[in-house]
Amino acid sequence: MSYEINDFSMDFFSLKGKNAIVTGGNSGLGQAFALALAKAGANIFAFAFVDDDGSTQKMIEDCGVKYYFMQGDLTEDGMCDKIADKCVEVYGKIDILVNCAGICKIADVLDFGRAEWDPMIAINLTGAFDLSHAVAKYMIPQKSGKIINICSLFSFLGGLGSPAYAAMKAGLMGLTKAYADELGKYGICVNGIAPGYFQTKMTAGTGSANDEKYIKIKDHIPADRWGERQDLMGTTVYLASQASNYVNGTVVVVDGGYLVR
Repeated sequence: MSYEINDFSMDFFSLKGKNAIVTGGNSGLGQAFALALAKAGANIFAFAFVDDDGSTQKMIEDCGVKYYFMQGDLTEDGMCDKIADKCVEVYGKIDILVNCAGICKIADVLDFGRAEWDPMIAINLTGAFDLSHAVAKYMIPQKSGKIINICSLFSFLGGLGSPAYAAMKAGLMGLTKAYADELGKYGICVNGIAPGYFQTKMTAGTGSANDEKYIKIKDHIPADRWGERQDLMGTTVYLASQASNYVNGTVVVVDGGYLVR
């Protein structure tokens, strides 16, 4: 879509009438991504392995949009097609996909074998591939869509304590670029968000603000603090909206400046 500079308005950031699938969308960072999209006007289709307790639904519906929750195992054969099909059944079309679902197992290198590697790759990387593939079947005919993969600082760094996490996140960045290259001609933008260090269940092992590792990480961040979930919400809306229609194959780092040091 082409337009003159005088045509630009803040409405370009609106997601009113759009429909978004968010995996892992009922907790942690996924919940923040879902809420950001809802606040911008999108209906939310949340998918997660863990059952929904109703709190996310209330949060989303308080924004004046619709919420649908589907529980299941992303690695189950055919599940990603079921998710895409169900979203279309419920809302009529798919405009946005946020691939956020993931797990992280931590162990020393000699204790980190296939038993730890396989489920992480299956959920975090193969799951994102399968669901992007399923959703693309709907986005290509409509010649529009936004896919947002939740990458990580470890898309760029080594993965001390979790080689699978670093490999998977680097792979997810590669998938983002590959799909952007493939789908751009159909008006579909595929980008990533790479969060830095955020306080979530996944990072709970790092401890409190008095923990030595927590402090060491904080001291490496120019912003002098760990991230809060709301720090990711603006980037999510931007990448999901018309405002980013010429942004494709990019991974936006939201890390308080961690990577510059």
